[in-house]
Amino acid sequence: MSCTCSKTETGRGAEHSFAPGPILLLGAPGVGKGTQAKELVKLWGIPQISTGDLLRGNVARGTELGKMAKELMSRGELVPDTLVNEMVAARLAEPDTAKGYILDGFPRTLGQAGWLDDKLKGLTASLPVVAVSIQVGYNQLLRRITGRRNCPTCQAIYNVYMNAPKQEGVCDVDGAKLVQRADDTEEVLKERVHAYETLTAPVVEHYRAQGRFAEVDGDRPIAEIAAGIVAAVERLRG
Repeated sequence: MSCTCSKTETGRGAEHSFAPGPILLLGAPGVGKGTQAKELVKLWGIPQISTGDLLRGNVARGTELGKMAKELMSRGELVPDTLVNEMVAARLAEPDTAKGYILDGFPRTLGQAGWLDDKLKGLTASLPVVAVSIQVGYNQLLRRITGRRNCPTCQAIYNVYMNAPKQEGVCDVDGAKLVQRADDTEEVLKERVHAYETLTAPVVEHYRAQGRFAEVDGDRPIAEIAAGIVAAVERLRG
């Protein structure tokens, strides 16, 4: 399928006439899924659907689903797939999803992936999900995570290896002392990467087996990664 957008190299200021359908972005912690989701939202004019945002939104609005989730969380229990699935189903029924959407944090398990496939089969106008995994080597992930520094005042984010402040340990914007999150350590990263790989490996194989999976190199400039994702989606939809 051909692309009619002439600005895929930036991902800014242009919108594809091509309807991308539902896209699942995959990748280990620190690969830049959130950044790429924002690029694709700007490019295609489609929403990003985060299960975390859906959960918080339902709780904040006091919906029936939100009340059930809040009660479970207040008891220290996990919100089950069935409840998350219902929240996703309600969100997919909204009109802004007609052209497509970017899935963030869902489907996270093989059961959720199967549920979503069945759900979309019941929607005559819906395309199936395609999954794109952003690949970054472990050492690069380590630099991204352990080098990260945050400004507690203006929320600016720096990296001592790749985007260092002009003055060590000080925010360029307001002069505040930069801080490192307690969980931005190699030990925590190892745990998170292992958990991610264990949980999502069956999801990756699910989409790979159906010819709906692609990988892109995430160790490049933001615009180049976005262009790689666009090309992968168009290839999978072709």
